[in-house]
Amino acid sequence: MTARYRALTDNAHDTVKTTPRTGVLLTNLGTPDAPTKAGLRRYLAEFLSDPRIVEIPRLLWLLILHGIILNIRPKQSAKLYESIWTDEGSPLLAISRRQRDAIAKALGPEVKVALGMRYGNPSIASALAELQAAGVRKIVVLPLYPQYAAATVGSTFDAVSKELQHWRWVPELHFLSGYCEHPGYATALAATMSEHQAEHGAPDKWVFSYHGTPKFSLEKGDPYYCFCVKTTRLAAEKAGLNPNDCITTFQSRFGKAEWLKPYTEQTLKELPAQGVKNIAILSPAFSADCLETLEELEEQNRDFFLDAGGEQYHYIPALNDRADHIELLVDILQKAGAA
Repeated sequence: MTARYRALTDNAHDTVKTTPRTGVLLTNLGTPDAPTKAGLRRYLAEFLSDPRIVEIPRLLWLLILHGIILNIRPKQSAKLYESIWTDEGSPLLAISRRQRDAIAKALGPEVKVALGMRYGNPSIASALAELQAAGVRKIVVLPLYPQYAAATVGSTFDAVSKELQHWRWVPELHFLSGYCEHPGYATALAATMSEHQAEHGAPDKWVFSYHGTPKFSLEKGDPYYCFCVKTTRLAAEKAGLNPNDCITTFQSRFGKAEWLKPYTEQTLKELPAQGVKNIAILSPAFSADCLETLEELEEQNRDFFLDAGGEQYHYIPALNDRADHIELLVDILQKAGAA
């Protein structure tokens, strides 16, 4: 080896940290930049163009998406987002940032924590660039979806792996694909239920409403439905509830295809006629409150239930940045090597 070559390589190695730094990438679904028609059009175009989200022949879907949906839905969705928008912007993004900051504080300065959204901003690409700039040599990816689904966790893996294909020096990667079986998760859900009961008393029924997916996803082998049913069972057991007092339903259906049943909306319309006049509803598929919880569950579905003859409707917030939620996420990350 020549002296010149040795000098070049030695200098290059000097720029590499001798102690590899660990990075954590937290991800969630995403949010538009603003509750406007233009903002929703950009967001929905990215979201609905993902083949993991809509699994019909690609060319046909793109024609429908750009010819019909993106000319109609942005205006409708903008009004819904406007109803939940805060001074901090999107509730999902504001809560996700608080989760990131709390996790970073718990893990300490030796672990770099970044936040990236699957759709919209901050993007997964920008979050990975942030970790790359920090010199991390190992990345633990935690999609904040408790129950695995191809449309959420699988899509996140697609985005992360696609971005890492452009890195010259690919880091060690630990990708987590769901955490609903972690004992701390059921414990945290049960705690929110116990707190609700202490304040409002026991409802006639506890409704566990999960984001829906097309039925064919289950038929093709997606385990999401099974994880949802298991989540309800584990949380009910931890809360000491009678299983007959708990109902698992699915919300946010889109399109004409059959989705996972029973549907939340239909169930809420039927319960009062069955003598169920007081319910408490929670949505364990969401790690942070967002449009689907704050507008769909807390407003739309409340009206469905009360209009059908219900008397008391209580929405129990997502785990968000509760201390017990942060503790279980930190435990998951530490066991995955983020320490």
